[in-house]
Amino acid sequence: MEIISGKELAASLKQKMMAEVATFPQRYGRVPQLTVILIGNDPGSVSYVAGKAKASEEVGIDNKTIRLSDKTTEDELLALIYQLNNDDSVDGILVQLPLPKAINSDKIIAAISREKDVDGFHPLNVAALWQKQPCILPCTPKGIIKMLKSKNIEIAGKNAVVVGRSNIVGLPVSKLLLNENATVTVCHSRTPNLKEVCLRADILVVAIGRPRQITGDMVKEGAVVIDVGVNRDPETGKLCGDCDFASCAEKAAFITPVPGGVGPMTICCLMENTIECFLNKMCDLSC
Repeated sequence: MEIISGKELAASLKQKMMAEVATFPQRYGRVPQLTVILIGNDPGSVSYVAGKAKASEEVGIDNKTIRLSDKTTEDELLALIYQLNNDDSVDGILVQLPLPKAINSDKIIAAISREKDVDGFHPLNVAALWQKQPCILPCTPKGIIKMLKSKNIEIAGKNAVVVGRSNIVGLPVSKLLLNENATVTVCHSRTPNLKEVCLRADILVVAIGRPRQITGDMVKEGAVVIDVGVNRDPETGKLCGDCDFASCAEKAAFITPVPGGVGPMTICCLMENTIECFLNKMCDLSC
């Protein structure tokens, strides 16, 4: 069994991005600018935003975090997004999810300029993904494919099972796996024979948000296990994934840890997307 360390891969990729960004002031007159909007004080969201700010600093991207009260209205947030859309110094906009219940997340995501949508959640970016057109890819699915390729894991022709069908991970990663010529099955809460389906997987991607739901007896010998979940273990209070790491590791040829697996690659790909949005804009200005 070999661990796929997202932490190590992300560190390597950020070094390359740092070298690239260092050339931008001379080439373009400035570095990319990422603006993150955080509403409220949810501890998880605060931690994620701090991680994004740290990664931006490491790479050399200008990061600005706008913190708003959890009493912020939908109209106020939309007005801020409109302002950022029209600010030429802003290359990427990210609204940290989840949002307060009074705010329609879909409406907010759609309001962000497609060209500044570093999360890859805008409806036009999603449509382009499914039509195999150029687009900003969602960070977590993009990171998962990079992790597989970093270990030269063959994707084409393999049976890939994705457990979870969210718009953020499950559905887009299934499309990226299809693009790599895997045969993909998507499972969810209504899948009656989940264990049987998982046992057919050469590549098993788990993103259901439930601690240690996938156990070793559900993993095919020699499979690749990608654990996207980040949960608190109800028994120990420690971070754990959607897979029971110990039992799954006994069966898997490759497995991602939690923490230190998919999470660091998600933030790494956010940095990559910010640079991509910046370069797209520079090209539009000079072409």
